[in-house]
Amino acid sequence: MTSVVILLIVLFLAFSNGANDNFKGVATLFGSGTVNYKKALTWATVTTFSGAILSIFLAEKLLKNFSGKGLIPDDLLTNPSFAGAVALGAACTVFLATKIGMPISTTHALTGALAGSGILAAGSNFNFIKLSEKFFIPLIVSPVLALVIALLSYLVFTFFRKKLKIDRKSCVCATRKPKIALQTKSNNSVNAGTNIQLKAGHSDDCDASYSGKMFGFSAQWLLNTLHYISAGVVSFSRGLNDTPKIAGILLLVGTIDSGFSLSSIAIVMAVGGVISAKKVAHTMSNKITSMNDGQGFTANLATALLVSTASIHGLPVSTTHVSVGSILGIGIANKKGNWKVIREVLLSWLLTLPIAAISAALFYLLLNQIL
Repeated sequence: MTSVVILLIVLFLAFSNGANDNFKGVATLFGSGTVNYKKALTWATVTTFSGAILSIFLAEKLLKNFSGKGLIPDDLLTNPSFAGAVALGAACTVFLATKIGMPISTTHALTGALAGSGILAAGSNFNFIKLSEKFFIPLIVSPVLALVIALLSYLVFTFFRKKLKIDRKSCVCATRKPKIALQTKSNNSVNAGTNIQLKAGHSDDCDASYSGKMFGFSAQWLLNTLHYISAGVVSFSRGLNDTPKIAGILLLVGTIDSGFSLSSIAIVMAVGGVISAKKVAHTMSNKITSMNDGQGFTANLATALLVSTASIHGLPVSTTHVSVGSILGIGIANKKGNWKVIREVLLSWLLTLPIAAISAALFYLLLNQIL
């Protein structure tokens, strides 16, 4: 019975994770106008689910890290109150952030929850050194590294694009502007119409496209294809990186060998993304910075490289931190970053750890009385 309760709590965490994280890999696809929301979400769901399934066989290091092994004494790990508190503390933190549209890190929330319940359970026996080396350092370094890589990549790509004489097309935009409404004396009705306005400008003001060819292919087609692939790689890597973190909690209650449990996490994560991703998607895609398709691809490429590398080496980086860092790098490069929204996102990151830690500690006290 206890194992079933823990499994349900972990599935709540998986749902919250999917709702907050699934769309992040394709945010640049949607934000740059390369595809619409529905297509972006579908691609994110398919690729994230694929990564989640594969993680069952490949991500052993992350599985052990997020089971809490090495942070607290082994005899405390068998206490189901600890496992339940970690999952509930992280899940509630991520779920709340999703409801207000803030893209926070499930990795960050899990780290806070591990610390909060672990310190309460183990006291002075809690391993602060491992917490710093295995969790805090990758979480702090990864977004800064992503920002630098995205910014430098964008400058390099822009240089070579100009050398290859691939330029953005100019265009003429036709827009409709409502006429001033007039009220008639006879029947108090309102007459309104539209005027057609023409505006010449850069294609950033219209549909973005690139002229020229590379390797015999249209530059625009090649860019869109690579952008789509990079978004899939980010989402796949996120599923590969996040599923073991969630499943690691099940290791404590002895259900980790069950294929049903692990498959359920992947399914529920996908469902969470389909049902509740829209608010976070809007923040990631449109509010941090505006971007064209070339800039979106550059941000995604930086994210894909970092997250996939971290997954292979068992480093618990946050896809959220990496993807936001990459998008922010583009915002700095194109000077269109929305610093008000960026400050709000950074504040939510700062609050994630203490909120998750306090929540997990309170849940630990509560579950000790119940389980």
